[in-house]
Amino acid sequence: MSTQKQLAGPLKKLAMGVAVLVILLIWQSAAWSLPDFLMPNVPSVIARLWEDIQSGDFRTALTGSLTRLGFGYGFALLFGIGFGLVGALLFFFREVLKNAIIILQSIPSIAWVPLFLIMMGFGNLPIIVVIALSAFFPAALSVMNATESVLAVHVSAARVMGASRWDMVRRVYLPAVMPELITGAQLAFGNAWRALISAEMLIGFGQGLGRNLAYAGETADMLGVMSNILTIAILATLIDQVLLENLKRQVLRYQYV
Repeated sequence: MSTQKQLAGPLKKLAMGVAVLVILLIWQSAAWSLPDFLMPNVPSVIARLWEDIQSGDFRTALTGSLTRLGFGYGFALLFGIGFGLVGALLFFFREVLKNAIIILQSIPSIAWVPLFLIMMGFGNLPIIVVIALSAFFPAALSVMNATESVLAVHVSAARVMGASRWDMVRRVYLPAVMPELITGAQLAFGNAWRALISAEMLIGFGQGLGRNLAYAGETADMLGVMSNILTIAILATLIDQVLLENLKRQVLRYQYV
């Protein structure tokens, strides 16, 4: 088992490398088959991306997007984990919340944008709320589902020993749900990232990666479109597979021994 776990890391990196090469090969094959103004080739887009990175407008857009993501994603995790743990103690609350989430998460996050735009006006707030809402669902569901798998004997033992509700959350439920919580956080990030880009494209407020992509499309700048798509894909991969994955390994070290 330990040998399999030791091999899992290198195999994952190899699989990621192969996936990237396949995507680039498909992209380049499409560029060979289509005119440049419809599908620019990979080297041209990378050169454009390098130019964009060195501009102040790009850094401003990146800062704006990451700030909105940080607030929205942070609030989603805070409330998702909090409501999920409360649901561990209150069965009826958990069932009501779970059913509400099942109903509401069927609505695409982009569908909330017009509602919050009318309610809150143009600005960062409606984008942040859309991000938080889209990321809240998987975060809360992962925690609530994990609490259901906590062994009843552990709960009974803690109660016999006089554990308060706070002790139950801190010493029984939280350690038990930690693996699912981290997995839920990664799923929530995917939702948050897609909601961020979609909301920025639709609202068109301020500067952000989504707004840059929408503007490139409006001006038929295919190099800009592909450059922004590449930027969005690279950033999402770095945050998910490097930052969150390393955090997951640190929190769940015992599973990787």
